[in-house]
Amino acid sequence: MPRVVHFEIYGKQPDKLIEFYSQIFNWTFEKWGDMEYWIIKTGEGPGIDGGLGTRKGPGNNTIEVSEVDDYLLKIQQAGGTVVLTKSTMPGVGYLAYLKEPQGNIYGIMKDDPNAQ
Repeated sequence: MPRVVHFEIYGKQPDKLIEFYSQIFNWTFEKWGDMEYWIIKTGEGPGIDGGLGTRKGPGNNTIEVSEVDDYLLKIQQAGGTVVLTKSTMPGVGYLAYLKEPQGNIYGIMKDDPNAQ
C-alpha cells in the first residue's frame, strides 16, 4: 500500500527554519549536494524524515509507490494533474510532483538506489 515516506518544508530563509526546527524538535539537518536543500532527520524509530529548501511552492508530502509511471497515469485518470514530470534523483530513485483536484501538491517516488 502506498505510504507517505517523506515531507518537505520550504521557506524564504532556510537557515532560520533550520534554527527553529532544531531548537524546538531537536531535528538535525544535513546539506544535500550543491542545492539549497537539506535532509531532515526527525529521530530514531517509527516516523518519517524530510527535506527543507528555499521556497519554490507549497510544502508537500511524498508518497512511495511501486512505479512512478503507473501512478502518473492513475492520478491523471482520477482528475489530478502533473506539476513536474518524472525525474531521476541519482542514487535515490524517481520522483514526480502532482496536484490533486483540490489543488494540493504532493510527490510520488519510487525508491531505486541504482537510479542514474
